[in-house]
Amino acid sequence: MEKSSCIHFCFISCLVLFIVVGSWYRSTNSSLPNSTLQTPWSTSKNRIFSNSKASSVLETQAQTSIDHSAEAPHHPLDPLTVQEINKVRTILSSYEPFSFTFPTIHTVQLDEPDKVQVLKWSKGDALLPRKAQVLALLNGQSHVLTVDLDSSSITSHAINSSSGYPMLSVDDILAASKVPFSNAEFNKSIAARGVSSSDLICLPPSAGWFGPNEEGKRVVKVLCYSKESTPNFYMRPIEGLVMTVDLDTLEVLKFSDTGREIPIPKSTDTDYRYTAQTKEPQMEPLNPISIEQPKGPSFRVEDGHIVKWANWVFHLKADHRAGLVISRVMVRDSENGELRDVMYKGFASEFFVPYMDLDESWYFKSYMDAGEYGLGMSALPLVPLNDCPRHSYYMDGIFATPDGNPFVQPNMICLFERYAGDISWRHSEGLLTDFQ
Repeated sequence: MEKSSCIHFCFISCLVLFIVVGSWYRSTNSSLPNSTLQTPWSTSKNRIFSNSKASSVLETQAQTSIDHSAEAPHHPLDPLTVQEINKVRTILSSYEPFSFTFPTIHTVQLDEPDKVQVLKWSKGDALLPRKAQVLALLNGQSHVLTVDLDSSSITSHAINSSSGYPMLSVDDILAASKVPFSNAEFNKSIAARGVSSSDLICLPPSAGWFGPNEEGKRVVKVLCYSKESTPNFYMRPIEGLVMTVDLDTLEVLKFSDTGREIPIPKSTDTDYRYTAQTKEPQMEPLNPISIEQPKGPSFRVEDGHIVKWANWVFHLKADHRAGLVISRVMVRDSENGELRDVMYKGFASEFFVPYMDLDESWYFKSYMDAGEYGLGMSALPLVPLNDCPRHSYYMDGIFATPDGNPFVQPNMICLFERYAGDISWRHSEGLLTDFQ
């Protein structure tokens, strides 16, 4: 699934951008992988020049990897660091309920301090206690834990008798995509359709609740596509073939095969990649546009997350679920010089795409990009001078893999100034000239 998102806060004429195209994070034993893993169903349409060599010093600098291993938090709302995520894993490893089997980690994130405490905090004060909230799965149960990083202890542990409905992880996606191939009914149907199994890609498009018989289970619908002669397999669905899969047991709960009479679309002209085009698009040529900042940008970023621009100050960070979070937004009063609170916390809570088709193989499709996949988890690195202009500030995201190790989503956010345009209207009193 491909999806893009752009967050534009007009009050500072700044553009904060992150692009999401269904790239899933790496499950690895490496303590700090520095690149995302693109799965076979993840291809980018807008990165025409992404493989070209850096064409300027600015671009080269932006693409340089940052060593996050020694970073420390400076603000109560700063995201967990690499060291803190490693510490969380160490604490969980020695925790008695997980002593024999380490759980599958879905999320590790900052357990933010109370709002009242954050509002009272000022730079130079002692940092507020650092805590992590962990969502883990083990033996068909979901575990929500609070880890106190200062005392190296677990202060709360709630268990759901069923695994609940945490967002899908890369392990969930990959495990569910393999289930159909061991199902006899599925293989029989595929053979009857004349499709080679080597040309198939299967994946669950969205999680959800699909009926009372599935209450309390983690269930997904798995659909399949033909990738024969095209990278755009979404254009070649195997219609009517739907498997309801239990993510905990990896069993097919329901098999539906209602579309054998529906032909698979041909692959002709479905390759959307720029390099695959045989001729240039027919259009009038465009002259180059250049927006210069001879003195550099007007904003600055302090301590990695505090953005200051004109009279504005705010905290910016990457989040595994929301993608991008802006907090503690303040503006300095031009008359008395005091900072006034504007917004405590803001983010895109969800991108919801309901298909609203009553057909058996379509009714359940209702993508919830943040809740089911995580906008931060599925982010791709922004390409300098392609996604973001010169003088952009790039910010990485630091999250946890299913085995609890930290990993980096590089260049997940870029911050830059954008000219907002001239005044949109002007008022004048033409009659005044007649009375002078």
